[in-house]
Amino acid sequence: SGSSDPYCVVKVDNEVVARTATVWKSLNPFWGEEITLLLPRGFHSLTFYVLDEDTIGQDDVIGKVSLSHQQISAEPWGVDSWLSLAPVNPDKEVQGEIHLELQVPERGHPRVLRCHLIQARDLAPRDPSGTSDPFARVSCCGHTLETAVIKKTRFPHWDEVLELELPEGEPGEAVLSVEVWDWDIVGKNDFLGRVVFPLDTLCTGSIRGWFRLLPFPSASEDHRGQLGALRLAVRLVEDTVLPRHHYQPLIQLLTEPVLCPGQPPEGTALAVLEEVTSGESRQDVATKLVTIFLEQGLAVPLLDYLTTHELARTTDPNTLFRSNSLASKSMEQFMKVVGLPYLHEVLKPVVNRIFEERKYVELDPSKMELSRGRRISFKGSLSEAQVRESSLELLKGYLGDIVNAIVGSVDKCPLPMRVAFKQLRRRVEERFPLAQHEEVRYFSISGFLFLRFFAPAVLTPKLFRLREQHAEPRTGRTLLLLAK
Repeated sequence: SGSSDPYCVVKVDNEVVARTATVWKSLNPFWGEEITLLLPRGFHSLTFYVLDEDTIGQDDVIGKVSLSHQQISAEPWGVDSWLSLAPVNPDKEVQGEIHLELQVPERGHPRVLRCHLIQARDLAPRDPSGTSDPFARVSCCGHTLETAVIKKTRFPHWDEVLELELPEGEPGEAVLSVEVWDWDIVGKNDFLGRVVFPLDTLCTGSIRGWFRLLPFPSASEDHRGQLGALRLAVRLVEDTVLPRHHYQPLIQLLTEPVLCPGQPPEGTALAVLEEVTSGESRQDVATKLVTIFLEQGLAVPLLDYLTTHELARTTDPNTLFRSNSLASKSMEQFMKVVGLPYLHEVLKPVVNRIFEERKYVELDPSKMELSRGRRISFKGSLSEAQVRESSLELLKGYLGDIVNAIVGSVDKCPLPMRVAFKQLRRRVEERFPLAQHEEVRYFSISGFLFLRFFAPAVLTPKLFRLREQHAEPRTGRTLLLLAK
């Protein structure tokens, strides 16, 4: 069809840890998914694979982006850019570790390198069964020996000792190579990884331990632009979490202006936070503030405090809460945390129906596909007016159901949300008491409830966990028009 059905798989050191939804029929997919991972301190790399989902047969790999621990750590504010996709070479897709003991006796002639191959773990599956048939190959100075093949496993246990005779004289740049392969009865064997030791390090003593398997080194090729690019925002945060009592002074400092609202706001911790927080980090600060105050049972007073101070700074009621201020972001995060089950109960039935019906809806004449009408009418293509009329009826029907569901859900709306909005209305009335501003008290609430809660969920149900997958293009257009 000239298109793809792309999705992403995230791996940490070759272990799959996350998968995005599939975006159907697109060469320019947008996922917009945020994934938080708890990583081991010693991880080596984070890799993103882009694949094309196929209903028949195996999914096709389009390309990958790999970031090392060092690359991510070097950017305190994270990596946020377009990164070119690289091709996926099976010989590079290695994983696992091998347990070895290497020893060169101090005496004896000729000198012999004793390689004890104990076991390996977490090897890459190379066979359709999801396993491999691994064996190890040891090479040094032109000599090669192999272990037995262990069938159908990714955790082979060899416990074999292989001995290689070393040449006389200085080792120079000679190396010992230990490779792991998957044995195949037909065709060539598959590479599973290797580890290399300079010979001069072995002649000074024994080495024993688990060693990470690495791919074959290869000349880097420039594939920039050939496979496309992936837009990523990756940030590594390494925190030391102390016992709870260490944070009590900070919590007292943050909650003091909320618990004692009579004091001047200037100089309080919350006021300073709001003043120094930039637009990029405001969402993070709001998320953490709401989390802290929810646990203290003070989330609603926090919102009252923030909105009151924003009202004091606002002179034009038409701009009220339109910016991404700390008050707006905190209210938005509060609704997501407290109101997500409520959102699901209200919107899920209608959203599911829109996904299942997949009706064609379009109001923009420049985007109408009038030939679609042949599938609907035996009289030939529909006219622009007919498509518009049909689309309007469908949109009115869906929108009516959504509005009725929202209006009829008053009793199901979580009590903390209702209390927060009641306080907000009262504060707006106090700030703008004139009759000409009577509607502002309602606009301030609808700005949050509709523009920052219901409408975004209608637009992208996947991001609010209303659906497992993103909408395909036709359904996505319907959702966009409904959200508008």
